[in-house]
Amino acid sequence: MGNDHRDNDAHTMKSFATSLLFALALVFPVTGSSAETFDLVIRGGRVMDPETGLDAVREIGISDGKIAAISESPLSGSEVIDAAGLVVAPGFIDLHQHAWDEESIRFKIRDGVTSLLELEVGTDDVDPWYRKYEGKLPLHFGVAVGHIPVRMRVMGDFPGFLPKADSKAATIEATTAQIAEMKAGIARGLDAGAVAVGFGIRYTPAATRWEILEMFRAAANYQASCHVHLRERGDRSIEAAQEVIACSAITGAPLQIVHLQAIGASSTPKLLQMAAEAQTHDLDVTAEIYPWTAGMTDISASMFADGWREEFGLDYGDLQWGATGERLSEETFRKYRETGGLVIVHSNPESVVTEAIIHPASMIASDGLVGHPRNAGTYARILGHYVRELKELTLMEALRKITLMPAQRLEARAPMMKQMGRIQQGCVADLTLFDPESVTERATFTEPKEFSEGIPFVIVAGTVVVRDGEIVENALPGQAIRAHP
Repeated sequence: MGNDHRDNDAHTMKSFATSLLFALALVFPVTGSSAETFDLVIRGGRVMDPETGLDAVREIGISDGKIAAISESPLSGSEVIDAAGLVVAPGFIDLHQHAWDEESIRFKIRDGVTSLLELEVGTDDVDPWYRKYEGKLPLHFGVAVGHIPVRMRVMGDFPGFLPKADSKAATIEATTAQIAEMKAGIARGLDAGAVAVGFGIRYTPAATRWEILEMFRAAANYQASCHVHLRERGDRSIEAAQEVIACSAITGAPLQIVHLQAIGASSTPKLLQMAAEAQTHDLDVTAEIYPWTAGMTDISASMFADGWREEFGLDYGDLQWGATGERLSEETFRKYRETGGLVIVHSNPESVVTEAIIHPASMIASDGLVGHPRNAGTYARILGHYVRELKELTLMEALRKITLMPAQRLEARAPMMKQMGRIQQGCVADLTLFDPESVTERATFTEPKEFSEGIPFVIVAGTVVVRDGEIVENALPGQAIRAHP
């Protein structure tokens, strides 16, 4: 009898302990082992994940470059970052960057970017492009195979960033054989692991609609998205959008219309409506926006051929020389058109930009170029100006547009993106920590080279690359974002 009594007491105590542990688990859920010592712990921040909707104070444990635990209870780490008062967001993903110099990369990580890709112009030689940056960048990097450089090489104009107005690539219609050569060039780039196909049809006006359709066919064979600068601007952008939406419908290749507000101008609402309607019919069509009222491009490009003022509804004074900040006159326009160089084009009212940013079909991408503030402050501007000041977006909506949506755009082609743009156990530990009350851009059209503020920590693959608002020198954890068909 005595032994039975002790056995019953033991059983009762064991049941009570089990129940208590179960109750505590409900109140303090932990994913991952609380006894584990992680490489890095992010403590006390407001963790926001756009995919699951998580928006709560959590601790994040990071090991081997991955998110290993997300917990309400304290975690142990070899290093701990106090994130109290900060939002802990997935690292920002920029799908549209042209400037890859060291200074521009520093601007990007200070703006919270952890993955940077060149998906409009791209390259015609994928392997050397990736080799150039392997082991040398603090953020992840990727590239598209580009119709522009492929066409330039086939037509005999290479090298160059964009074809000049009088170049063969801009002015000569390709033969059937040349189109086949271009299509083969696109396929080679995709075989080499390019994550998308880039198009700047505005810069290659001689490319026929059949040629563009053939390039979409090449992309569709690899499940590669097509990132397209439309053929025409303003009122004529509607027909230009119809062209590439039709290409997407015919071939099945996903479509991303780049800097839609810059090319759409007053027709921007109509282009957004077209993208949304295409989605309702199960077409994979999206758009990207940058949060500035002015664009930037090469003054020697074909878009500034005779008649541009009438076509755009602009004048010389609406152009600003990127190198000096001066507004142009007819005399300086003709001077710089001869030499070539980057010019800022003031072409949109704020209302158009805002409407494009808040539209459900749009995500954010910087189109970063040296001399334009979008190269340094795009993401801080979204969080500071459009979320905090204007309240046009909720914080979660904004984070979705700068993290999850860009990752989802690429994940069919590059499955590694399924582990980016999210804060979930097993995901790559790319995190941006910012103060929602102070985050802001400082770059302007007259002072474009200014770091963003209010982003004290940026973490790439578990490595801190910005600490207490300062860049960590020689922290180079960036990995290639690359498809491997």
